[in-house]
Amino acid sequence: MNLPGAAGGARDTGAGDAADDELDAALALVNGRSVGRHDPAQPPSEGGGPDGAASSHPRPHGGARGETHGAARGASHGSSHGSPHSGRHDLPWPRARHIAGSAAGPLGRLALPLDAALGHALAEPLTALTDLPSFDTSAMDGWAVAGPGPWRTEGSVLAGQRSTTALLDGHATVIATGAALPPGATAVLRREHGRTTADGLLHATRGGPGPGQDVRPRGQECRGGDELLAAGVLVTPAVLGLAAAAGYDELAVTARPSVEILVLGDELLDAGAPGAGRVRDALGPLLPGWLTALGAGTVSARRLKDDAGLLQDAVTASTADLVVTTGGTAGGPVDFVHPVLERIGARLLVDGVAVRPGHPMLLAELPGGGRLVGLPGNPLAAVSGVLTLAVPLLRALAGRPAPVAYEARLTGDVHGHPTDTRLVPVVLDEESQAAPLHFSGPAMLRGIAAADGMAVVPPGGAVKGDRTAVLETGWGRL
Repeated sequence: MNLPGAAGGARDTGAGDAADDELDAALALVNGRSVGRHDPAQPPSEGGGPDGAASSHPRPHGGARGETHGAARGASHGSSHGSPHSGRHDLPWPRARHIAGSAAGPLGRLALPLDAALGHALAEPLTALTDLPSFDTSAMDGWAVAGPGPWRTEGSVLAGQRSTTALLDGHATVIATGAALPPGATAVLRREHGRTTADGLLHATRGGPGPGQDVRPRGQECRGGDELLAAGVLVTPAVLGLAAAAGYDELAVTARPSVEILVLGDELLDAGAPGAGRVRDALGPLLPGWLTALGAGTVSARRLKDDAGLLQDAVTASTADLVVTTGGTAGGPVDFVHPVLERIGARLLVDGVAVRPGHPMLLAELPGGGRLVGLPGNPLAAVSGVLTLAVPLLRALAGRPAPVAYEARLTGDVHGHPTDTRLVPVVLDEESQAAPLHFSGPAMLRGIAAADGMAVVPPGGAVKGDRTAVLETGWGRL
């Protein structure tokens, strides 16, 4: 089906093989598998119609803050985009994502009590401290019986109790679900399958239980020393329950990275309706909770004026594992991220990505050992930057495994960029097909706010029925 506002368009039929290669690479990378280095793509323009859907024909760059290259970065569409960093190319999207996921290793190990371990990743395998169950257990309310019936009943055993008196053949005792079987018991007769007579004997009403019936034998789930979960598994409520059941009081986990967000821009408003050349800060509210859901620990955010000195002071003074800047990554008159990084001696790992929206994103290694992700200032372009660079980097720092990617068939055509990957908001229908949404321009959030994920559309576009990788946003974990 085509939802109202679904993006349309057709794929360049000459890009079919490249599209398949791009999909395979995207699925490999979001599944945590490396791919070979590709030749850097040469992105001409952001392109787009009134709804922000990229056209298959390039057009000159505009002047959107942090999203386009202005005069200071050069107007050339040659191999380096006119960057002051000689020879810089926008990296293919799969390659950039791979570099981000390899840019750091897991942080240090912590031993945390169970109630503090939620949301961390296991730093070592979770092994069974004992057999589970650690004793033969009744799976039902009823009677523990010994041998064939009828049985003479005596006493009872409740959960948490343990009988030391052995049952003799022909005898039974009342037992509760979860209680330890008394010695000599051969099976459990369910309460609804037995009746007692006036002479005090217990009779089976549906035939006697076979040996071991309705008994959870010792070690049914695991034996002591078995590996229950591998290192890197995310500690969820279910993992906490398993750890507690296995006898753990604390877990060895990987520390979650600290993040400092620097929101740049004199044009941003903190309150009220936009107007008179000012726009609301959308990324200040959007990023902190999202980055926490993606694996960050402590997250702080603050606004900075468009001032190179203030930005340099903030970056050099930060003790966070990851600094995230918004805006200022292009070449406009107040885009100071590149000059500041050059001045402090940072090492650029990614300087531009062949992806739309969001190509002027960057990743740098700071002199003090931290990392910096520079996001474009346009909101959807920034979302693209988070999914491309911040997600794999946070996962690496937090010791989390790459999630298994999934693919879905498109319900409609999607315009493509001639050379760049596109990330397009999609909503999944009842058949798990991906319906492309309108309002996918770099400055728009209307599409992504309604989306279930972002489809990875290869250069040249895609047509209805094509399979595409879909990136989860992680908002479902908030």
